[in-house]
Amino acid sequence: MPEGLRIPVLALVATCLAFHAGRAETETRTISGGTDAIAPRIEALRRHVGTLSADIGERSVVRGDGLDRAKRYLVQSFQAAGLSVNEQTYVYRGRPVANLIADLPGAPADSAPLLIGAHYDTVVDTPGADDNASGVAVLLELARWAAENRPAAAVRFVAFTLEEPPVFGTAQQGSRVFVRRLVEDGKRINGAIVLEMVGFTTPKQRYPLVLSGAGYPETGDFIGLVGNRSSRPFGEQVLRGMRRNPALPVESLFVWFNGWALPDTRLSDHASFWDSDLPAVMITDTAYFRNPHYHKPSDRAETLDYAFMAELVQSLTLVLDELAPTR
Repeated sequence: MPEGLRIPVLALVATCLAFHAGRAETETRTISGGTDAIAPRIEALRRHVGTLSADIGERSVVRGDGLDRAKRYLVQSFQAAGLSVNEQTYVYRGRPVANLIADLPGAPADSAPLLIGAHYDTVVDTPGADDNASGVAVLLELARWAAENRPAAAVRFVAFTLEEPPVFGTAQQGSRVFVRRLVEDGKRINGAIVLEMVGFTTPKQRYPLVLSGAGYPETGDFIGLVGNRSSRPFGEQVLRGMRRNPALPVESLFVWFNGWALPDTRLSDHASFWDSDLPAVMITDTAYFRNPHYHKPSDRAETLDYAFMAELVQSLTLVLDELAPTR
């Protein structure tokens, strides 16, 4: 996730819509299915984040081979889980880069799938544990679950390249290349869920000034969902699924005008879909409003809450059930 922008408060008030999801009754989070059931999932998430942020480390297109090493790790992980992977390649300043598109065995080519995505690059000088090895780890673990359980909803997993500066917002941002080719090919989607920094919890949650009195929680133990106005019907479906997991509270925000009046809501790959009038939501721990290690060398694997991430995987499995076609 790139750095935010700042705009006048009155503009934010005039152009924001927000509503809250239900909160869990208990003060401490309980583990869905019990500790024994979720322990392997926690270990898998920890392993993915450790490989990406510690073993590989910085994954910037600006220097080094970390981006290429991460790509190879993702391809191997998707394939080991039983998915097929297509590399959507293009060239950035003479360097080949690729979005990775992973499909379940036997997935119909003409379906309008639900897309679940996360970017796998980082800015320079950070191992990028929360930003965004956390999102990639959840993506991989959800893909593994889907391969084993074959949900009724058509789903496709996408690992986006080049989300971070200096490419963010340009035509060569990975998700913008993906969306542009999607539109050019006349393909349809059911919606997109973008995972952006999903692993950090804290006793003290901050917000943009305009939302400071909106009634959101003071404790950063929830996951956030951000959508635009046209994505609200899709976003409400996603929320219904996530709310079925009482162990992970969800808070939500829907914005007008594709979030241009509140730029903090645009800072990931979901905005590429918004700008092409495609339904999309971002799932996030609220990034720099919660995580003090954002874009720093201290964004390390040991700072993350893996039980929190495991509950997000559980919530997303319920979303896949919610989005299954009605019979």
